[in-house]
Amino acid sequence: MEKKALRTAVQEQLKQLTYKQYDVFSNEIQQQFLSSSFVREANVIGMTISMFPEVETRSLIEQLWALGKSVAVPKCRPATSEMDFYIIHSFEQLETVYMNLLEPIPQEATYVEPTAIDLVVVPGIVYDQTGYRIGYGGGYYDRFLPLCHAKTISFCFEQQIVAKVPKNSYDYPIDGLLTERRFIPCKQIRKEENYG
Repeated sequence: MEKKALRTAVQEQLKQLTYKQYDVFSNEIQQQFLSSSFVREANVIGMTISMFPEVETRSLIEQLWALGKSVAVPKCRPATSEMDFYIIHSFEQLETVYMNLLEPIPQEATYVEPTAIDLVVVPGIVYDQTGYRIGYGGGYYDRFLPLCHAKTISFCFEQQIVAKVPKNSYDYPIDGLLTERRFIPCKQIRKEENYG
C-alpha cells in the first residue's frame, strides 16, 4: 500500500477511538514516557501541542515543566517546509495558526538551536517497528532531524503500527516508539535487521 493510502486507512481507524479509550491510552503512554530514560537523560525536549486523535501532550508538557524540563515547541515555515523550535514556559506563549495548530509566538518564546535539543517527540500517523513513519506529508521532520543530534521517540496507538512503511532515501527513522502497551526499540531493531 502506498503512503497516501496507508495514511488514509489509519486515519479512518483512529476515528473509531472513543474519548474514553483516547484518555486511557494517552495516559498509559505519558506515564511510560515520564519514567523512561529518554526523559531522565534530557534537559530540552521538543514536542508539538497535540490535536485529537494524536496522543495528548498538553498535560504531559505540564508534567515535564514540573520535573524541571525545558519544552520546545515547533514553529513551521510553510514556504520552505522548515521549522524552528522555541522554548515555552506557558501555553499563553502559543497562537493558533493554519489548520488550527498551536505554535509558539516567536517574540514571546525563546529560540533554541537544533543542536541544543536533547530529545524530539516526532509526530506521525503510521509507523513500523523499524522506526519509519508516515507523517502529515510536509516533510518538516525529515528536514529538521538531521540538523540536531537529539534522540527521537514517537507516541502512537497500537492501531497506527503496520508491518512495513514504504520509505524513501530522505526518510529519517526514529529511535523508539511508545504505545499504550509497550516500548519498541526501533533503532535496535534496525541494527539487528541490517547486521543480524
